[in-house]
This record gives sequence, C-alpha cells and structure tokens, in this order.
Amino acid sequence: MVIIHAVLHTMEDKQPPIANGYIRFEQGVITALGTMDDYRPQPQEEIFDAQGQPLYPGFVDAHTHLGLFGDSLTFEGEDGNEDTDPITPHVRAIDAINPLDGYFAEALSAGITTVITGPGSANPIAGQMAAVKTGGKRIDKMIVQAPVGIKFALGENPKSTYNDKDQTPVTRMATAALIRETLCKAQRYYREQCRYEQDPENEDEPEQDMKAAALLPLFRREIPAHFHVHRADDIFTAIRIANEFELDYVLVHATEAHLVYDELLDERLRGILSGPILTDRSKPELHHQSPKAAGILSRAGLPTAIVTDHPETPLPYLLLCAAVAVREGMDRDEALRAVTIMPARICGIDHRVGSLAVGKDADCVLYDGDPLDITKRPLAVFLNGRAVKTAICDNV
Repeated sequence: MVIIHAVLHTMEDKQPPIANGYIRFEQGVITALGTMDDYRPQPQEEIFDAQGQPLYPGFVDAHTHLGLFGDSLTFEGEDGNEDTDPITPHVRAIDAINPLDGYFAEALSAGITTVITGPGSANPIAGQMAAVKTGGKRIDKMIVQAPVGIKFALGENPKSTYNDKDQTPVTRMATAALIRETLCKAQRYYREQCRYEQDPENEDEPEQDMKAAALLPLFRREIPAHFHVHRADDIFTAIRIANEFELDYVLVHATEAHLVYDELLDERLRGILSGPILTDRSKPELHHQSPKAAGILSRAGLPTAIVTDHPETPLPYLLLCAAVAVREGMDRDEALRAVTIMPARICGIDHRVGSLAVGKDADCVLYDGDPLDITKRPLAVFLNGRAVKTAICDNV
C-alpha cells in the first residue's frame, strides 16, 4: 500500500512536515517516504489518496493498565494488582491482558496504536509491563516488547493497600526497605548467574529464583524500572534507589516534578510520564496536580510524555490530554511529540514506533485537520500497514 498526497508529520527529530508527501508500506513496515516529486508508482500497488490531510505516526500512551482492569467489570475483571504479596516482580502483564476489552477497539479507532500496559501500584514491586499494539485478538501476536519495564510503586498506594491488611509495608520507609532487600537479593543472583555464564565448567548455576530472575533485565540495563511516584520526596527516593543499584529508570506520574524540576536536570532519568490530568485530586499526594506540569517539564528540557493512566482517564482521551497541556502552556509540537516519539523513546521502543521512518512499523493516523482539536477525529487509521479504520470502512 502507498498513501499519497499527505502532509507527513514524521515526528523525527523536529523534522518539518513534508507538505505533499507519500509513504509506502510493505509487509507491515514503512519502506519509503518522501515528497510526491520522488514518488514512483509500483505495479499492482494499492493507493490511498490522503487528499492533502495531515498524517501522523500512530499515537503512543506510555502508561496504562489497558486490558488488566476490565471495562464495566469489578472483581471479575480486576487483574492488575496481585496484592496478596507486596513483592511480585515475576508476574507478567501479558498473562492477564484481555485484548477483547472494548477499550482496545476504542483506542485504535482514536489513532492510539501502541500502549505500555501493566500492573497497578498496590505493590512496592508490582511486575512486568508490556508494550503492545491495540489491534488484535491474541496478545502474543500484539506484543511490541515484553517485558518493557518492571513496575515499582512508592507513596500512598502500597501504604494503603497493606495497612488495610495489617501487613508490611505501612510506611514509606518499609516500602523502600522491601524494594532494597529484593534488589540486593536479585543483584547477588545476577552476579552468580554472570559467573556461571562466564565459566559454566567451574561455577554452579544458581538455584532457580523466579522473583530474582525477573529482575535480571534491570541489572543488564536491558529495560528500565518504572517508578510510580507522586510526591517530591517519593521522586527522590526512587532516584536514590535507582542510583544505588545503577538502574535505568522512568518516573511515572511524578505529580510534583514540576515543583522540583531544577533538581532533576542533572539526574540520568530516561524521562517522565506525566499524567493523568483529567481526574480529580482523589488523594492527598495529588494535592499539587496541575495541567501545567507537562509544559513546565518539557520547557525545562526534561524528556516528557503525556499519559492517561487508563482507566483513570479513558485511553481514547489521550489527545484531549495533550490539547489541555497546550492550553495550559505546553508547546504544541512538543505536546504532539509527547504522545508519539517521546513515549516511544523513553520506553525504549522507538526503533519500532513513535515516528514515521523507513524500517519502523507501518502505524499511522490520517486526520481531518488538527488532532488536538477536540471536534476532529481520525479519517483513517493504519496498523501494521493495514487500514483498520477509514471514512468508508471500519474493521475495528
């Protein structure tokens, strides 16, 4: 397939839009793009005429719980928090995601083609997150990367969860202590595993430990730790722990980060997943929640993505969140990058998604005007090179 006469917003390193462009897909991958002056038709090529409308990469939400908290269900569909044990790094989101949850189709129809989804924040160490496409029937065929990160949580949520059970942790001190204890054990397991791999004839293979094994990708720096944090003091506890164990890390929510952004500029964090903002301040640690936060962080030079935290804010409203951020002072182009290339880059999946470039997945969205205009909706959505929604055809 080839899309012609489109305004290509590639989101590649602030590259200006290609005013009259084309983009070609083959076997689900982008194989060529450029101006119409460079376009050469190929035999039997399916052509989609964009008629001058803007084309964007499929939108990316870097923090959701899509498919783990069932739409319109209570306990029967609540699979996001294994709160019988505060330390569960070995649980995998892909074993609980329900691709037939109605919000997958709604997200795809809204042009959101990739999400990071995973466990909630009841546990200090909650489990393995996954990057998945929003179209499909079987999760194994929808995975972009799994695991893509390990979920950690600080602050009120683990405190509240285990206070109700009269079980550790009920303080921030104990939450951090449990995380450190687990990471210490996993670090020792990692060193034993490294010695065995380097000299299997003389070293014993460490006894299998699923919790420790699940954390090995962190120590290999293959994936980051995703720290759920709201208050500034919890942000700095996350940084302290990550630095102690030399982990790559991402700050999730970081509700008070805009109040202390100057203290974050010299830290080696991968980025901040800012949001949700279309919610009430439902607990004390959200006291400083502000729709201005993403703009403040972005202007300061901190890598920032905008997230819904679905189902806290329903996933189809991701672009509305970006529009509110622009209204509250965020640069418009940065807001669009915050729902495309920035979340992909922060989460380490930008080699697959987040921008329009040769070799990346053929996920893109054709809009009837400005995607940040709440009255507009996609004219067409392409997932892995296949039209799943157009003005005349809807296969979602």
